[in-house]
Amino acid sequence: MEAARALIENCWIDKKKDKELYMKVRRELPKCQKFFREQLGWTVINNEQILKVEKIPARAEGYMGITDFTESRDYCLFCAVLAFLEDKEEQEQFLLSELVDMLELQLKGVMDVDWTSFTQRKSLVRVLQFCENMRLLEAYEGSSDNVGSSIGQEILYENTGLSRYMAVNFAYSIVDFQSWEDFEKQQNEESEADRGHYRINRVYRQMVAAPALYWSRSDNPDSIYLKNQRQWIQKNFSEYLGGQLHVHKNAAFLVIDEDEPFGERHPREAMLPELVLLLCRLIREKADEGVWKKRQDDCIVVSIKEFQEEMHHYRNRYRAAWSKEYREMEDAKLLKAVISYMKSWMMVDECDGEIVIYPAAGKMIGRYPAEFETKEKNR
Repeated sequence: MEAARALIENCWIDKKKDKELYMKVRRELPKCQKFFREQLGWTVINNEQILKVEKIPARAEGYMGITDFTESRDYCLFCAVLAFLEDKEEQEQFLLSELVDMLELQLKGVMDVDWTSFTQRKSLVRVLQFCENMRLLEAYEGSSDNVGSSIGQEILYENTGLSRYMAVNFAYSIVDFQSWEDFEKQQNEESEADRGHYRINRVYRQMVAAPALYWSRSDNPDSIYLKNQRQWIQKNFSEYLGGQLHVHKNAAFLVIDEDEPFGERHPREAMLPELVLLLCRLIREKADEGVWKKRQDDCIVVSIKEFQEEMHHYRNRYRAAWSKEYREMEDAKLLKAVISYMKSWMMVDECDGEIVIYPAAGKMIGRYPAEFETKEKNR
């Protein structure tokens, strides 16, 4: 179980960075390799440098990506850096100026490169820092931190050779792909040739790589497989990852045991998850009382204005328990933070000025002790 969890929550396990974990997982790898290959349909990379599972999700979600990156520009620069490193030998050294010149050539026609722009230099800093953190390259002289203030200084880097394992190796050509939708289209075409096997992979991938699996129709093939094979799926998860499989009318969740957490977790000890738990309690109460009506798929749709008004009301009601930052935050900024967090856990989505609330919002709720409640006049 520990090996499978480590491979899922890490991009990869670098022998040079964490030899103890690398050796432990490599010893246990034969026990979980079949789970990755057959249930998830993921490729396992096992060599003398790294251990990695190529984690391809069932479908793209807005919260997925490299959390260190904040702009699409970051990804363009990162891909160009990977292409640059591809042409370098392992342990070959190069200067920042050489890398910068090559980035300009590679990105010509893709984006305008202007190193006099502070925002573009900051993008490059984020990319270089991520590359160093992942040990795709190592700085021997100089620091990537200083690139933000000046692109003219020299930094000596060394290629570690790990960049060749960063990008996923696809069994088909992606030269003509224009967006993430092309990848999903290709997967759907492949699934037509082997529906049963790919459906298994799709269900397991969604349960492992996403907070929830939703369906709107009773004849949904993924939900049918999930319900029919529930005991077998639970057995696999218990053996390799732990946690409990919760299946509802229109949703399913893999709920990890509180005393054995791993990866990103909700809730965690922070103010934003705490107030989201509180808001989820409100959502469940309004649904139970029939104030907010559920659709046939168990989703609730309310206007953004009404959602924001409820947030404002709850802040006033429990402001004594909120941190100063969130107590004094502008309503619009608070709404944005809450919606962004809830989107990342597949609790809500935005559509045409409305908030679509998914079943996950009612899965976990929170409440404060009575002494934290501020008595308000009847509304």
